Formats: sequence, structure tokens, C-alpha cells
Amino acid sequence: MNTIKRLRKSESAQKLSIKSLILSTILLGVPMLLQAQVTSTYSQSPVRIGIAAGANFNFYRGSTQMLNPNFTAPVAFNYADGVGFFLAPLIEYVHPTSGLGVSLQVGFDGRQSAFNEEITPCDCPADLTTKLSYVTVEPTLRVAPFGSNFYLFGGPRMAFNVEKSFTYKLGINPAFPDQAPTPDVKGDLSDVTPTLVSMQIGAGYDIPLSAPDYPMQAILSPFISFQPYFGQKPRSVETWNITTLRVGAALKFGHGKKDPATTTNTTNEPLPTNPNVAVVDPQVQFFVNSPKNIPVERRVREIFPLRNYVFFDLGSTEIPDRYMLITRDQVKDFKEDQLEVFTPKNLSGRSARGMTVYYNLLNILGDRMGKNPGTAITLVGSSEKGPEDARMMAESVQRYLVNVFNINNSRIGIEGRSKPSIPSEQPGGTQELDLLREGDRRVSIESTSPALLMEFQTGPEVFLKPVEYTAVQEAPYDSYITFYVMGGNEALNSWSMDIKDEKNRVQTFGPYTRENVSLPGKTILGTRPNGHFNVTMTGKTKSGKTVTKESAVDIALWTPPTNEEGMRFSVIYEFNESKAISIYEKYLNDVVIPKIPQNGTMIIHGHTDIIGDESYNQKLSMDRANNVKSILESGLLKAGRNDVKFQTYGSGEDESLSPFANNYPEERFYNRTVIIDIIPRN
Repeated sequence: MNTIKRLRKSESAQKLSIKSLILSTILLGVPMLLQAQVTSTYSQSPVRIGIAAGANFNFYRGSTQMLNPNFTAPVAFNYADGVGFFLAPLIEYVHPTSGLGVSLQVGFDGRQSAFNEEITPCDCPADLTTKLSYVTVEPTLRVAPFGSNFYLFGGPRMAFNVEKSFTYKLGINPAFPDQAPTPDVKGDLSDVTPTLVSMQIGAGYDIPLSAPDYPMQAILSPFISFQPYFGQKPRSVETWNITTLRVGAALKFGHGKKDPATTTNTTNEPLPTNPNVAVVDPQVQFFVNSPKNIPVERRVREIFPLRNYVFFDLGSTEIPDRYMLITRDQVKDFKEDQLEVFTPKNLSGRSARGMTVYYNLLNILGDRMGKNPGTAITLVGSSEKGPEDARMMAESVQRYLVNVFNINNSRIGIEGRSKPSIPSEQPGGTQELDLLREGDRRVSIESTSPALLMEFQTGPEVFLKPVEYTAVQEAPYDSYITFYVMGGNEALNSWSMDIKDEKNRVQTFGPYTRENVSLPGKTILGTRPNGHFNVTMTGKTKSGKTVTKESAVDIALWTPPTNEEGMRFSVIYEFNESKAISIYEKYLNDVVIPKIPQNGTMIIHGHTDIIGDESYNQKLSMDRANNVKSILESGLLKAGRNDVKFQTYGSGEDESLSPFANNYPEERFYNRTVIIDIIPRN
């Protein structure tokens, strides 16, 4: 029977705790929903005085039986719950901008309790009520972690006992209902600790009650605090202890000063303010990095990866006419190392060079197979219409290689599938499915012949051996002017720039959502060799405010009178992936690292296609660049080298910086890349 009673008491305590938490949640949550968004003409008062009141939900545990030298109960009391009253005047100081503050409360603190046990074998109910009261002194430190009216507080608690009475009642034995009740025993508890030193932590929310255009301020602050049993043992004997959950509210008063933050901004719109939070500009830093651009003509030996896919148009099984198809008579003049490559005038020129190489894919393959009679390939078609349609696509490629390059049919296998082995369209995908399906309609060229494949790589899914060519690169990435808005991701929804030259001519760029943007000097200078510019960054904060920052910059156009030769490699990623496939990890270690000169510089820039969210693609491109950097750094470290410098960029889906256009699936596949420029020491 006693065990059942104790379980019921424990359940009662849990219910009381849950009710307390629900009440505290309502007290703190409702004000956040109901607070009006008003504009105050007075700053918040740093000093407030007032009064706090609340209820102490007391949970007593342990045991007590000897109440004083004159009375010991026939049974030990173990569990008790009770509600006491709390009332205290207070004074508080809160820093106007940081939200840090201190407060002091001195008042009455009630810690009442009610115990209930049964005395066996008579099953007589026994009740014990205690009234412990204190004068409490509670200094606290408060902080507003989110820059709002919500705050956390904590500090020590010193309590001085002023009341310690008890009442003991013994009920009637159920077996003798007519028996006269035993008189109550009343008195004071003995061995009560006169002074307690403990602690509390809690949270509150300031709700302004006064009009925003009135200097006298009234603030209602619901709060909840937790006071654990540490240091709260009420008596120096037995094991009795107490834990308290306090729920209440404070009414505070202060006097504000005229707030200069209500003046207008550069757009003559009133700045939104909160009557209890001083207006603080978001923490945003703006600066510009403009390289000196010492005149250099950088000749680049580019190691261009050869994607082993031939993409087909929807509804057709014939090789698209954008691929460069030659006649049997032209084969004798075709040489892989004599592809016509045009010198680019801007970054988009790399697209023309690269696509010229890629669109010669079948000619390069036929030339290599002709020079290496022992090689063989398998053409694996993939079509949304099924394996038969996919086989017809693969047969189109087979016919071209057989009829034009005279490759024996026995060296070319054919397969058809509904999906490629590495599909772009994934189950559950919803965005831009038409573009993903275009990428999955293709013929993959698979081989186990090393003469056709990347260096030191084997296996059916390995890319074909890359093509190497030399060209002049204008305006390399490290010559770009970079504009940084540090902290912009957290503080701003978007930002733009006005760039004004010496003649007050203004160019506007943006809006942008990422923290840094790189532009070629030619975009700003035009045909001018150099210039001095004032840059004004204007950002829109997440709360609707306008932030303006300025910076001056000298820009020099990148020009070419001297020679420097660098190398360029590319790493291609699968759709939505930020980790290089294993064949590239080995390629970076075995091929690229040995070609890095002493004290060289690695310029690594990541890119994505246009499929998906812009902000996600920005992060994905940076993750890809960092993935390559990590592989290279690890390989260099294993080789005992720490002489290489790294510059890492992520350009996302920015089409002004992407290596290729995004009109065809092959261009989008090549844009899922990281480009590595190896620059020798100057």
C-alpha cells in the first residue's frame, strides 16, 4: 500500500511539473506573438525599478521524521509538493546596445510543502504541513542572446529563514471510525539552516506597455527560473532537500531619452526601430581587392578532360548535328593534336575551345582506335523510351565509327538501358526535370583499353584520355577585382554596387546574395588602361533596413607584354556531388601534383550548372573547390612539400564566369567542374 501511495505522489509531482512548464511557456510565448511592432521616438531606459511577483512550485525529496526534540513522527515523510508566494522589489540596469545587464531583488520567498504518508499496520493517514519562509537576496546577470526583448539570467541566491513552523495530523484508523481524532501537533522545526546560499537560472521577455512617444516607460516581464537543490537543504539533519521552479512576472518603470535613431536614412525612409532595442546597423564589412595586374601574357597548356558521353536530342536516335562529323576522305587529314583551336577574347572563349574539342569526341575516338588496333569499346545507350530506343542510339555511333574510320564491328559492343549507370534524374526530384532527362538521354563510351583512357586509370567507367593544347588566356581569374561583403549572408537579403569614376559616371552591378563577387577589370574599365573608382555598396537587411558602405579602389587593366606559361587541369563532378570520384583522386595525386613547380600557385575555382537553387549551387561550387584543394594539400604533404600557395573560389552557376554555356546537356555536364590553374613562381 505504501509503495502505491508513493507512486501516486510521484505521478502527482510530475503532473505539477508539467503544469508549471505549460504555464511558463504560455507566459513567455504569448507576449512574443502579441507584441506590436511600433516605432519609438525614445530610447530604452537603461535603469528600471519595479516589483516582481510569482509562484514557487516546490518539490521536496529526501526524508524527515524527527521534527524537533519534542516530537518524532511514527513514520518518515519522503515526498512533498507545494506552492509558495514570492514578492520582491527590484532594480535593474540594461546596457542600451549590448543587451547585457544586472539586477537585484530583495523580498519574501515562501517554500511551503504538504507531505502525506500512511502508518502501517493501522493504515492511518498521517499529514505533515511545513511553512518555511525566507527573506531572499537575488543578484543576477542578464543577457539578450538574439538582440531582442528575450533575455536569459542567472546568479546566486542568499536566503535568510524567517519562518519554520509545521503542523502534524494523524487521521482516524479505518477499523475504528468512531474513534476520536488525535489532536494536531504544532511547533517549529528544529535544526533549520538559518542562511542558505544557492543559485538560479532563468529566462524572461520584456513587453513594453507605454506609448512609443511617451518618455515614461512601463515594461511587463514574464519570467521563469529554476533553482536546483544544490545549497537548498533546509535543515542540517536528515536528508530533506528542495528544488523550486518559479513562474511569475515583473513590472518595471524607467525614463527614456529622445532617440536619434528615428531620423531618416539615405532613401529618406524612416528607419524601423523597436522601443526597447536601440537601432544597431548589421555588422557588415565591405572592402575591395584589386590586383596590381602586372602585364603578363599567360600561355596556358590546358589538359582538357574528354567526357565519354554522346548526348542525343529528345525524340531522335541520330547523332546531333552539333557534333563534328567528317567524311571517310577527311580521316587521313584528321589528327588529334591538330584540332583547330581559336584564341579566346574573353572567358566565354574557353567554351568555344573546349566545345571544339568535345564535339570532335567521335573523331578523336576513331583516330585513337585506328592507331591502336588492339583496343575495344562498348557503347551503352540510355533512353527514357526503353532499351530498344537506347540500342538504336548506340548503333548510330557504331555506324559512324565503322563507316568513316573503318573500325571492325567486332571491336564495338552495343547495350541498351532505360537509365544510365550514373543518372542525373533521381527518385523524388521535382526541379527542372526536363534538363535532367536531357542529360540522361545519351550513349556512354566504355572501355578497358589503357590506350584510350586517362593516365593510370582502368575500368569501364573511366573517362577517355584528355586532350592537351596550348592557347593564350586573357584576364585570368586571379586578375579579377573582388568585392567582399563580410557578414552579408547573416545580415543582408541582397546587395548591389554603384561604381563611380573620376568623371562621376556611375555603373551599377547587382543585386547579389553571396558575400563576394569577382568581376573582370575590363567589365568596369572598358578600353581604359586604368582608373580610380569610388564604390558604394547598398544592402537590404533582413528587417528591411538599408545599409550603405563605401570603398575606393584603383583598377588596372590586364595587358600582355611578357610571357608566362601555366598549366590547367579540370576535375568533372557528377550531378549534385561535391566529392571527386575515385579515378580523379588518383589522377590528382599521380598526374597533377608531380607537375606543380616549386613555390607555384594553385588557383582553384569551382562551378555548377544552372539546375537547382542559386544559393545552394554557390555553396556546392565552393565545396567542390575545397574538395580538390583538400586532395592536393594531402598529396603535397605526403610528398613532403609545403611550398605551394592556394587561391580558392566558388562561382556557383554564375554564367558570366562559368566555363561553358548551359544550352545543351554536354555544356551543363562540363560546368559541373573544378578548374585548376597551376601558375609558376613569378
